[in-house]
Amino acid sequence: MSEAATASGAVRVVIVDDHAMFRAGVRSELVTAGAGRVEILAEAADVDEAVLAIRRHQPDVVLLDVHLPGGGGAEVMRRHPSPTTRYLALSVSDAAEDVIGTIRGGARGYVTKTITGPELVAAIGRVSEGDAVFSPRLAGFVLDAFAGSIDVSAVDEDLDRLTEREREVMRLIARGYAYKEVAKELFISIKTVETHMSAVLRKLQLSSRHELTRWANDRRLL
Repeated sequence: MSEAATASGAVRVVIVDDHAMFRAGVRSELVTAGAGRVEILAEAADVDEAVLAIRRHQPDVVLLDVHLPGGGGAEVMRRHPSPTTRYLALSVSDAAEDVIGTIRGGARGYVTKTITGPELVAAIGRVSEGDAVFSPRLAGFVLDAFAGSIDVSAVDEDLDRLTEREREVMRLIARGYAYKEVAKELFISIKTVETHMSAVLRKLQLSSRHELTRWANDRRLL
């Protein structure tokens, strides 16, 4: 934790996510559950904004979405490596390659957007003190990857065909979400979901969501 955080008793945080409604929700949760423990310095919606905000404010912890316009969370960490700023991934994705790639990029932890406000405040505090924070399922991915039981390079080769948004749609559809539910989760229209789904099936040479689910399950993406 930085000297500023120690003096004030609060961990200084920047929130990075491309969905304004989600950022507002996180801010509200942190204000409610983290009163006196978390100070929100700024928000950012893409890689360039994130790098500028981090350089300007020098936060203790950055809450970082994995998929961002401009290169993703890994690009933010690449452009602003810092021993005094720690990164905590907060993502809708709990896919193995996202978790592993983000940790390799420099994040100290990875939690999903189903986390509660008090749990997120606790995770921020632990990361600010240098701890690594994962849910048990996500920690298992990291252990498996470094033990060699997940072939991340093979997974990445397949996923390289898809855009970041197509990956998000793919995972939710493969998990059984209806188009309407995907649209609500990702803050996009149902028509946009349909367009992305068509592109996913075409690029992966699959013919149905049943095949997509099997494809994703075989690669431990669910």
